[in-house]
Amino acid sequence: ELENQLMAKSKTLDELKQSLASNGSTEQTPEAQSLRIAELCEMKDSIVNQVAQLKASMESILEQWKAYDEIYAEVSLITTRCLYCVDQCKLSGEETSLEALKKQVKTLQ
Repeated sequence: ELENQLMAKSKTLDELKQSLASNGSTEQTPEAQSLRIAELCEMKDSIVNQVAQLKASMESILEQWKAYDEIYAEVSLITTRCLYCVDQCKLSGEETSLEALKKQVKTLQ
């Protein structure tokens, strides 16, 4: 979306350049117009750089969220396994060895 806005602004800037070039305006000298055009080009370049930085930053954040999702899924699975083991201990009414619980988890998988 930002790229589309940037393209629209760039097109508007190009239209302004053409308008200023073809509009023999007596209000501004050609030197003043050239300075204004250069200023607008600098502003456009600055916006392009900001968009590129924002894009890189967003990609980095997206990668971090992907890593978070993967780790969260792993922790969730481990938690579920632990809860299952606790429930099995409560149901059996007696203490069950850790090895027996691991074997039950592997059987369920």
